[in-house]
Amino acid sequence: MKRYSIFSLVGNALSGHQNWPLAWRNPSPKKQYDVVIIGGGGHGLATAYYLAKEHGLRNVAVLEKGWLGGGNTGRNTTIVRSNYHLDPNAHFYDLSLKLWERLSQALNFNVMYSARGVLNLVHTPAEIDAAMRRGNAMRLNGIDAQFLSREEIATRIPNLDCSPNARFPIVGGLLQPRGGTVRHDAVAWGYARAADSLGVDIIQRCEVTGIRIERKAVSGVQTTLGDIGTSKIGIAVAGHSSQVAAMAGVKLPIESHVLQAMVSEPVKPVLDTVVTSGAVHFYISQSDKGELVMGGDLDFYNSYAQRGNLPMIENVVSGCLALFPSFGRLRLMRTWGGIMDMTMDGSPIIGKLPVSGLYMTGGWCYGGFKATPASGYVHAWTIARDEPHPLNAAFTLERFGEGRTIDEKGAGPYPWAH
Repeated sequence: MKRYSIFSLVGNALSGHQNWPLAWRNPSPKKQYDVVIIGGGGHGLATAYYLAKEHGLRNVAVLEKGWLGGGNTGRNTTIVRSNYHLDPNAHFYDLSLKLWERLSQALNFNVMYSARGVLNLVHTPAEIDAAMRRGNAMRLNGIDAQFLSREEIATRIPNLDCSPNARFPIVGGLLQPRGGTVRHDAVAWGYARAADSLGVDIIQRCEVTGIRIERKAVSGVQTTLGDIGTSKIGIAVAGHSSQVAAMAGVKLPIESHVLQAMVSEPVKPVLDTVVTSGAVHFYISQSDKGELVMGGDLDFYNSYAQRGNLPMIENVVSGCLALFPSFGRLRLMRTWGGIMDMTMDGSPIIGKLPVSGLYMTGGWCYGGFKATPASGYVHAWTIARDEPHPLNAAFTLERFGEGRTIDEKGAGPYPWAH
């Protein structure tokens, strides 16, 4: 990594960064690539990086209709965790968390992974049983899990209303200490720079408008910058998965919904743990800038709009005040919406599609950001070898027709999501 003196940094700042070197190239698209990845967010960039690094495929293009990380990668709430019950989810997401833990070193770029812990609150005796069952399953899979009493939670998070008279009385919680947060835009930048250094072409403002198919196999894509030939296409476009797959005549069991999030004005450190509650439909953490980052449930209508609305904002804020009454003095600074591609069982689709040479990673529901490294890793494996990695073998499209759904049924970290 190139190092700069303090004088060089000051000089570039005063010159408006005129001489600052580009972190990645801005190439024109070639006529032919071995692999084309549609989508320049975290999942697409990670796929391209692992294709080059792990499989030696460097004649690869990432096509992004806007700018890198301008979709869900820049519109999530940065939480990473692997606190799942069922084996396929547990093993897959723990691979992702292990990759997060060493990603800054692997990419030589600080992605700001912070293992501040993810705490799922429980409010009833039945929820205690479910949380302990999930915690035991996690430990059997080698994943860290710790059940905390109400008193331990009150000591750890003094701003949380743990009194018996709370609107949602807290009786305990399941903590994953290794869970936490990662800086979302740093993930896109880190993967982009690393992929570019391995020869991957990253092409922004290049929208895919069609997928060319010959003899039941992909042969290229049509874009706003012209036609590009390829024999392998990887789809990594989050909430627009159905639209892109439809270009190849593939219908996915996915609905797209808006999921809103919001941040308060920045304040001094008041919360050093990610706190979630299924009963309240609420989660919150504090960013490194001091903002309180919070969110809740979906807007339950189909939409591709990246914006929020007042009823859900009011619902999230009321949940915040029910758990953290002292936060009522803060001002809400901004809100936004991300497009969630919701599968019928709440688990992703990672694998081959019914057109030769066409692959996808999508259907992430509430959990796409935390899956970014593992998604890219197994997606790249599947594309390069034309067969699934053992960790995504269960996440095929065919499972819906064969009755092999992967449904946490309330035992996941967000009980209302399943």
